[in-house]
Amino acid sequence: MNPIISGIQQVGIGIPNVHEAWAWYRKHFGMDVAIFEEAAEANLMLPYTGGKPHERHAILAVNVQGGGGFEIWQYTSRTPQAPAKAPKLGDYGIFATRIKSTDAAKAYESLKEKGAELLSSPSEDPSGNLTFFVKDPYGNHFQVVTQPDTFQSGPHPTGGPAGVMIGVSDIEASRKLYSEVLGYDEVVYDKTGVFDDLSGLPNGKSALRRVLLTHAKPRQGGFSRMFGKSYVELVSLVESKGEKMFDGRFWGDLGYIHLCFDINGMDELRVLCQEKGFPFTVDSAASMGTSFDMGEAAGLFSYVEDPDGTLIEFVETHKVPILKKIGWYINMKKRNPSKALPDWMLKALRFTRKKD
Repeated sequence: MNPIISGIQQVGIGIPNVHEAWAWYRKHFGMDVAIFEEAAEANLMLPYTGGKPHERHAILAVNVQGGGGFEIWQYTSRTPQAPAKAPKLGDYGIFATRIKSTDAAKAYESLKEKGAELLSSPSEDPSGNLTFFVKDPYGNHFQVVTQPDTFQSGPHPTGGPAGVMIGVSDIEASRKLYSEVLGYDEVVYDKTGVFDDLSGLPNGKSALRRVLLTHAKPRQGGFSRMFGKSYVELVSLVESKGEKMFDGRFWGDLGYIHLCFDINGMDELRVLCQEKGFPFTVDSAASMGTSFDMGEAAGLFSYVEDPDGTLIEFVETHKVPILKKIGWYINMKKRNPSKALPDWMLKALRFTRKKD
């Protein structure tokens, strides 16, 4: 069996105050359903936490309109560290989360009305889609893009994450992971130059090469219809080199800490990653042998690094809550791994929205 990658499950965001950040993401992006909330010790990430386990508090929040989620992550046993320099386009790591919207112009007006820090006005990206950038109070960049696929209607002009913009040193070397392992095998555009839609960003007036990738075939798996189509944009500087965003810092410190994919077939994926030159650096199955309990959810997880050290997480979900108040959980191990869950089942998440 080949491993199944269902889509982007979440983007991990290290922040200084988990509940304050979730309130901001609810108000501005509609990320108002908590799949899990847990305070625990992160004891399997030792290669990235100075060799010592640390306490943390995390919330996985999603938008009922579809897309992935945010894993909002806060150290509680240490003070999370900011980067020495604010991340710029072309630096190595996740620069921006791509937020899908049925109407980017409407989303722009909504965020403007709410007082968000808008970095650009709506303009077209190289594929002709309307897009703009906004920054949260913690310095993280978000790219809102018109992308009409919506899992279900909702009260916000945006859905959840539908991709990321990642700074890399060598696009061809990076595609070995993003295209050959993660399945982003279709090039939407490959452009080099100075781009108007990036002009309001740090390094946005520098010469860049941009390669936007997507998957040619629809994803399979339980949550694939909710996650929807996703994109990875690889960005590299033409005339200079970038810097590693997490150089000298821990995973979980401030900023984008990982890009996470929902998968099935961890054993098969382990073999594939090894064959392609991206061995697991963290592997919960090897450490524990059974499902890793994440409070209200359970599964297996692992990590690999892209050629520049950006962390990619894989989660094989075994148990996930739909309506926790009545004890409705889905056992994914009893389902056909390639078959999507019924829409009505996941649409029931709308009944668990946190309203402010």
